[in-house]
Amino acid sequence: MAIERTFVAIKPDGVQRGLIGEILGRFEQKGFKLIALKQLTPDRELAEKHYGVHSERPFFATLVDFITSGPVVAMVWEGDGVISSSRKLIGATKPLEADPGTIRGDLAINIGRNVIHGSDAPETAQFEIGLWFQPSEINDWTPSDQLWRVEQ
Repeated sequence: MAIERTFVAIKPDGVQRGLIGEILGRFEQKGFKLIALKQLTPDRELAEKHYGVHSERPFFATLVDFITSGPVVAMVWEGDGVISSSRKLIGATKPLEADPGTIRGDLAINIGRNVIHGSDAPETAQFEIGLWFQPSEINDWTPSDQLWRVEQ
């Protein structure tokens, strides 16, 4: 697999419920590298751009209202196959369909309060990273244990 970057956001329900550490830990334990992190309450313009693919759907306004209702923890993670692997870690969009052991399967309440967002494709990841982060906010660094890891 290739080294990729993906965008992940802990939504207001995850922040309000104190799940930030739990979620960060799952990504770190998987072996991904956190290269950008910030907490903010998104404004409507950012939210509407983020959910723009759903702008014609009846639930668009609800998505925008929810994501702007409180703080969000926005992140960029890097690693081998991080996009597809993080989607598996996150679980199905509908928590009742998410497998136990996934973030949504273990922590989410319902589809409207599903705790976390993750990019679903390389193009989406690139768009979302650029939307939420300035290039200067992304830290390119090498973990000290990288020399210990064996390339496959």
